[in-house]
Amino acid sequence: MEQRAEHDSIPEIALGWHRAGTGAVLATVIETWGSAPRQAGSQLAVSGAGEMMGSVSGGCVEGAVVTEAMAALGDGKSRVLTFGVSDETAFAVGLACGGTIRVLVEPVGGDAGQGLPVALPVALLEELVAERAARRAVAVAVHPDTWERRLIRPGDEAAVDARFRADRSGMEEDGRFIAIHNPPLRLIVVGAVHIAQALLTVARTCGYDCTLIDPRSAFGSAARFPGEVIVEDWPDEALAALAPDARTAIVTLTHDPKLDDPAIRFALRSPVFYLGCLGSSRTHAKRVDRLREAGFAEAEIARIHAPVGLDIGAKTPAEIAVSVMAQVTHALRKG
Repeated sequence: MEQRAEHDSIPEIALGWHRAGTGAVLATVIETWGSAPRQAGSQLAVSGAGEMMGSVSGGCVEGAVVTEAMAALGDGKSRVLTFGVSDETAFAVGLACGGTIRVLVEPVGGDAGQGLPVALPVALLEELVAERAARRAVAVAVHPDTWERRLIRPGDEAAVDARFRADRSGMEEDGRFIAIHNPPLRLIVVGAVHIAQALLTVARTCGYDCTLIDPRSAFGSAARFPGEVIVEDWPDEALAALAPDARTAIVTLTHDPKLDDPAIRFALRSPVFYLGCLGSSRTHAKRVDRLREAGFAEAEIARIHAPVGLDIGAKTPAEIAVSVMAQVTHALRKG
C-alpha cells in the first residue's frame, strides 16, 4: 500500500505534530457559499511552530486561520470562523469571484473543562488515523453547538452512507458537520507500456494509489517505472489478489488479448467504477465479439470505455494520459 501524499495526510500530520510536542490545530471547511475555492471537508493543519500543511481557501484567509489557530492552542477552545472573500481579494489570488466560507478550528488535545468548547480529543484523532491507515471508510461527526464528536462508519446512518457514496462532506439538518474520510482511490493499469509511465504520474497527482500489472518482466522493470508498485502475475490472478472495489479504476493498455482479456473479464464482474481499454474502434469490436462468446451480457460489455479516454485529439503519451484521467474523473464524479 502506498503512503498518502502530504496534501492528503492532514490528520496524520496534525497527530505527528501533537505527539512531537509542538502542538497542532486542525482547520476544516464546514460550509461554503458562492465561489469558495475549497470544498467542505478541505483541511489545513497548523503546528505550534507556525508550520502549515493543506489549505482551506487557496490562500485568501489562511493567514487569519493561522492566527486563530495559535489562539486556539493557547486557550484550548475550538471555534467556528466565518469569512467573506471579496471579489477583489479573490481576483488577487487567481479566482474569478468571491464567496463565503465557515471554518472549524480545533486544537488537538485537552478536555471539556468548565463547559467550554472542547478541543479535538487525541484518542479520536488517533482512531481516525488508524482507520485511514487500514483503508477503511470513516466519517467524523462534530456538532459545533455542543462539541459532541464521534466516528461514523458505513452502515451506521443512512444519511451518512449517502455522503460516503458521493464522497461529500457537509452540514446535516441536525446541525452536525460530517467530514468524510474515504480510502484513497486506486488505479490499476494492465500493461507496462510507454503510456503507462505518463498515466501513473498523472493519476498519482490526482490522488490515486497506483498499481501496474505486467507479467513481462522486461516491460514492467523498476528501471522503466522507478518507485512504482509492479505486479508480475498474470492479470486476472493479480486482480484477484488486489480485490478491486467501487473506489477502483482499471485501465488496460497492452493491445494483447492474452493479457488484456483476462483483466477485462475480471473487471466486468467486479464493482470497479471505471474500466477503460486502449485500442481502436476495430480492436474494440473484436474485443466485444470475444466477450459475447465468453457469455458476457450487453449491459456488462457497455461498462467498457473504449477507445479509452475522452476524445480530445490526444497524440502523445502525456496527452493520452490526460484524456484517460479526465474520463476517469468524469465517471467518478458524474457517472
